[in-house]
Amino acid sequence: MNHANLIASNTSVKDVNTTCCYCGVGCGVTATVEHNKIIGVKGNSAHPANKGKLCVKGSALHETQDFSDRLLQPMVSGAPSSWEEAIALGAQKFKDTINTYGPDSVAFYLSGQLLTEDYYIANKLMKGFIGSGNVDTNSRLCMASAVVAHKRAFGEDIVPGCYEDLEKTDVILLVGSNMAYTHPVVYQRIVKAKKSRPTLKVVVLDPRKTPTCDIADIHLPIRPGSDAFFFNGLLSYLATEKKLDTQYIEKYCDNFEQTLSAAQSQVSNTAQAAIMCDTDEKSIVSVYSLFANSNTAVTVFSQGINQSSSGVDKGNAIINCHLATGKIGREGAAPFSITGQPNAMGGREVGGLATQLAAHMNMGDNTAHKIVEDFWQAPNLAKTEGLKAVDMFKAVHEGKIKAIWIMATNPVVTMPDANFVREALRRCETVIVSDCIGNTDTAKEADIVFPATTWGEKTGTVTNSERCISLQKGFLTAPGEAKHDWQILAEFAQAMGFNEGFNYQSPAEIFREHAALSGYRNNGTRCFDISALANLDDHDYFNLKPTYWPVSSNPTTSNKRLFRDGHYYTANGRAQLVAVTAQFPKAVPRNGDLMMNTGRIRDQWHTMGRTGSSSKLVSHTDEPYIDMHPQNATLLGIKPGDLAELSNRNAHYFGRVNVTDSVRLGEIFVPIHWNDNVASSSRADALVNAITDPLCGQPEFKHTPVTAKAFQPAWQGFMLTTTAVTPPSRYWSKILLQQGFKYRLADTTPVTDWPRWVREQFPNIEQWSEVLDSHNQHYKAVGYVEDAVVITLTISPSNTIAEENSWLENQLGQLCDSGNRFAILAGRPNNGLEDAGKIICSCYQMGEKTITEAINAGHNTTEKLGEKLKCGTNCGSCIPELNALIGNAAQPVEGSVQPA
Repeated sequence: MNHANLIASNTSVKDVNTTCCYCGVGCGVTATVEHNKIIGVKGNSAHPANKGKLCVKGSALHETQDFSDRLLQPMVSGAPSSWEEAIALGAQKFKDTINTYGPDSVAFYLSGQLLTEDYYIANKLMKGFIGSGNVDTNSRLCMASAVVAHKRAFGEDIVPGCYEDLEKTDVILLVGSNMAYTHPVVYQRIVKAKKSRPTLKVVVLDPRKTPTCDIADIHLPIRPGSDAFFFNGLLSYLATEKKLDTQYIEKYCDNFEQTLSAAQSQVSNTAQAAIMCDTDEKSIVSVYSLFANSNTAVTVFSQGINQSSSGVDKGNAIINCHLATGKIGREGAAPFSITGQPNAMGGREVGGLATQLAAHMNMGDNTAHKIVEDFWQAPNLAKTEGLKAVDMFKAVHEGKIKAIWIMATNPVVTMPDANFVREALRRCETVIVSDCIGNTDTAKEADIVFPATTWGEKTGTVTNSERCISLQKGFLTAPGEAKHDWQILAEFAQAMGFNEGFNYQSPAEIFREHAALSGYRNNGTRCFDISALANLDDHDYFNLKPTYWPVSSNPTTSNKRLFRDGHYYTANGRAQLVAVTAQFPKAVPRNGDLMMNTGRIRDQWHTMGRTGSSSKLVSHTDEPYIDMHPQNATLLGIKPGDLAELSNRNAHYFGRVNVTDSVRLGEIFVPIHWNDNVASSSRADALVNAITDPLCGQPEFKHTPVTAKAFQPAWQGFMLTTTAVTPPSRYWSKILLQQGFKYRLADTTPVTDWPRWVREQFPNIEQWSEVLDSHNQHYKAVGYVEDAVVITLTISPSNTIAEENSWLENQLGQLCDSGNRFAILAGRPNNGLEDAGKIICSCYQMGEKTITEAINAGHNTTEKLGEKLKCGTNCGSCIPELNALIGNAAQPVEGSVQPA
């Protein structure tokens, strides 16, 4: 019986424990299900990752289950197809391509959104039976640097610490991580620990002043890409100040002298470190001293380190400092790479990267090849590494790869030089996409599209940033003809003729095989070993408790912290320090260029496939934007709230400008989430150069020189509609509302006849109310169908922004009598109610004006605001912004007289 059906049939209302599908924190979620619908979610207090807490995205999971563009059946050449036809066609295309051009003419591109069981079969099919290493993953874009750094230092891709260490340590260095937004539940654990233990010191190394700095004792806005100089300088400082753990080095480590010599040759003292990092020496010394004189320290590093042309060396520069001081393998002491996706680590475990075999075994290792070949009974096992993501799509563009299958990811938005990737797919003979959404930017380029199940419908395991394996349960019956990714892969493999190795009946069966392989001929040579789980029966698998690997003897025990005994998984069992020659980013800005940094925002995830379907999540940051330093804005003639255009590689990005000193002079920050379904031209990664780290193939997303200029519209405005449209304007962004859509619009071409313009877009409107000034600059229109408001349009001249308010948004779809039509045309209620302002707290939809009024009335702490308005009391993600509003209210008004 299908597991989801089994759950649904037991009772009409049921609580199901599962795992969140967003970031690498891996939070446990309890979903309440009624009649095949999630009616609510809450944090699972028994899960060790989150202990009952959820961020705003996790709290809204039940609001993101209904996709208007959900893919319900296979599609071939844009037309509906049967599964039999689609699978047979795809398999035949792959077989014909392989027969003509060889196995390296085909490829898989996977995703950290897949479950481990899906990943395992994809890797087995491509590497084991097709015989090509061409299976890579979007984890290449976020974690490949850390993987190689771990392997060079530890002998294996191992994260040695756990979240608990962040609560037990003396010092936390957050490096290239805006944890308040990207891993908010772990961030809140730090906030809580710091409140209960004020001696805990938090240092943030980041060119930007992010919300994470809200709890920082020290924020160092170092030069972008200078991290390896910083940590080489730290290693030199530790030697100068005699703060090395010489006993640990001698007993457990190799290559120390060479590593120290390389560091000292580049950054011999703190003055030099300050110059290389473009910050003040006093702050450098303060951070170095904290690390040196503390018994424990955890360095958390993420995309600001990884997404670099020298990200591997940066990771090793961090690890070097921990090894040299023995700050590893102990409570509160670890270098900690925190992953971005829910199963980035699970994909690494099964060999989802083109440079790995399964079970943490390495390509090019003859012993490892023999182990995998014998276990899989796969004599055609690939012997050489496949193409990494950027090179893979280059090979597609060049015609070397003629068939590619993309699973659960959207590379036309997320890859660097994303327009090049789109063109590559258009050139490719066969493009297959499996996804739950049918109109992604990538799926639009596919020849064959397979409808896949999504969160809540599929069962399988994920591994979070602290090596904790959790079960993501299927408790909903999938809509239409959607199938699980492992089922699609197994049927595809069988259609290719590989019947013996892919006759799976359930994800439990796949997991048992994966677990067995991890222990096969292991004998302690590989850290990743979950062989104690290889004999789980179906019941135990479907009720698997969170489990930390390795777990090789007793499944009820596990090791949260590794390397306690000083044993590493290198050839000689000793940790390897790595001599690092620090480098700055490869791309050099031209005259007038600004350096673009990209990243996530608080309430959105990847390309908005799920979070974009919740109006609550959209409300916090609802439009593409650009953070720009005040001096750069002045030089470009840009005011706060103006639109600007960025360009590079013949690609363009439009965004609303936030003028802020949170970014350094000459630098800008741009979010990654917008795609062509929600904005006219705001795919940030299309501007990113396809420069990669030569050691790991990870792209340098954080450092792209771009040309910036003011976007000078002839007009701008906003439109509210009950149905989605594609506005005929050069700039538009689509914002989901509870009952329709809002569009922000702007164009450089004047419109001479606004009544005609709006009627051409909405020919079905029965009645219009409108007003137009004599200069054709200010225009307002409201369209009605059967007395219900279905469209409003407000246009302003180029030098003003049409004012918006939530009251007018709430009139969409509502019946309107003649007495209220003037108020709707005016955009203001007759009773004079004030708008709540920009949403700050998404959980309780609390606006900035309401919060500011409460602060001015004396509710001037986050605790008092929570008591008054509830804001900040659920997930806590808005607390940094609440603190900023409180701080702004406390600042004296310029020119005011202060009491003596």
